[in-house]
Amino acid sequence: MSKWEKLLSKLLNLSSEMRFSELEKILVSYGYVKHSPRSGSSHYTFRKPGCYPVTIPMHEPIKRVYVKLVKEAVEGEIENENLR
Repeated sequence: MSKWEKLLSKLLNLSSEMRFSELEKILVSYGYVKHSPRSGSSHYTFRKPGCYPVTIPMHEPIKRVYVKLVKEAVEGEIENENLR
């Protein structure tokens, strides 16, 4: 299994050991653009035209609710790829 497949598997299983950098890598690879926080906030927003924005705090460990948000975004992207 490749590193990418392991990373996606970790995400799809809602691993509690996900890191911000891993979630960032996944979202950026699907075309999301990272926007920096304003005025001292630690929450980064990832945006992609036609998709809901995903906001994730840069804290370790990442809470499960944020991993679930990224999982839902990736599942939507995978579904869109299969429709093409």
